[in-house]
Amino acid sequence: MKNEPAEAFQARVAKHGALADPARLRIVDLLTLGDFSPTELQAELGMPSNLLSHHLRTLEGAGMVTRHRSEADKRRSYILLATGALEGLAPGVEHGASRVLFVCTRNSARSQLAAALWQQVSDIPAVSAGTHPADHIAQGAVDVARRHGLTLADRLPRRLDQVAGDGDFVVTVCDNAHEELSGLGGVHWSVPDPLRINTEEAFENAFTDISHRISDLAPRLTAA
Repeated sequence: MKNEPAEAFQARVAKHGALADPARLRIVDLLTLGDFSPTELQAELGMPSNLLSHHLRTLEGAGMVTRHRSEADKRRSYILLATGALEGLAPGVEHGASRVLFVCTRNSARSQLAAALWQQVSDIPAVSAGTHPADHIAQGAVDVARRHGLTLADRLPRRLDQVAGDGDFVVTVCDNAHEELSGLGGVHWSVPDPLRINTEEAFENAFTDISHRISDLAPRLTAA
């Protein structure tokens, strides 16, 4: 039998040590669904800021979480689960949903891509909407979808209040929409806006980010 390399073993030990604390395990459970600002984590956990900071430093030191600056309010940051942080230890099915609703500001790129990707991996219906929808889908989103075998051409941007329904599992994929809709519930994915750079690489990065998150979330939702 080939032994696990010492460096990989120590990294695994650090992760198990970090998860041994109930509060840190709860933080990671929440982050498997979406991204949270420290203030939002405080509210979810009922925990003082100094204790939360301690737990987040421990998780960062174990390579389990990272931070991402909000594109909306630059004073705010989001805590994200690091890529590969759980190595197959993610929680099982926990949530029932009749439909998944992906929301961003313009409903012209990230939310459209998320809904299309979702329909490839889950039988639960998915739709998308925007808080301030654009007139048309961004060409970069159409192009990246086409490169990956998806079609967005007939998915016109729609306003949130025209789409939202009871029983929706809401996923905001835009910092602006999440912060505008604080209190709406659901989960948040802090996906950088590809239109800010508007390059093929930026859209590919957004597509990859959303695809990975959907692959993690889909097994945890059951049809309600």
